[in-house]
Amino acid sequence: MNKQLIRQLINGQAHDLAIYPNRSLLEVLREEISLTGTKCGCDDSSCGCCTVLVNGMPMLSCVMLAASYQEAEITTIEGVAREGQLDPLQRGFCEAGGAQCGFCTPGMIITARALLEANPNPSHEEINQALGGNLCRCTGYTQILESIDRAIQLMRIHREAAVGR
Repeated sequence: MNKQLIRQLINGQAHDLAIYPNRSLLEVLREEISLTGTKCGCDDSSCGCCTVLVNGMPMLSCVMLAASYQEAEITTIEGVAREGQLDPLQRGFCEAGGAQCGFCTPGMIITARALLEANPNPSHEEINQALGGNLCRCTGYTQILESIDRAIQLMRIHREAAVGR
């Protein structure tokens, strides 16, 4: 099997890659680019640990062929922080203990980020619905919901401060 040349914009940086066409996006991110924040929890699209944003939409990288996403804009958990500052979602997970073992956390944060981009003030029902494909195998979802609530508060404070300037 011959390698295929692809170009993707990953976390704001262009990457030209020679990959085998049967490689998943998750494999390429972890093994070719060394972005190991995205986790492989199941390898069959059932847990959401491998969620990344592709052109702004949360998608499961373990079942996506990387070669099918030529010129796509991909955001991993490593690309969420900006200018050395944690994203409000990352801060929320730190402050409210949502990380637990941390394995599902990248997928939870990426999925929540897509939700908050579309709806900056979702209800708990909307958050639960958005996270429906993300499984936590630790103790439950209470701290994860509290973390997202904290992130919403932080984002609101940031917006209000920006308006007051």
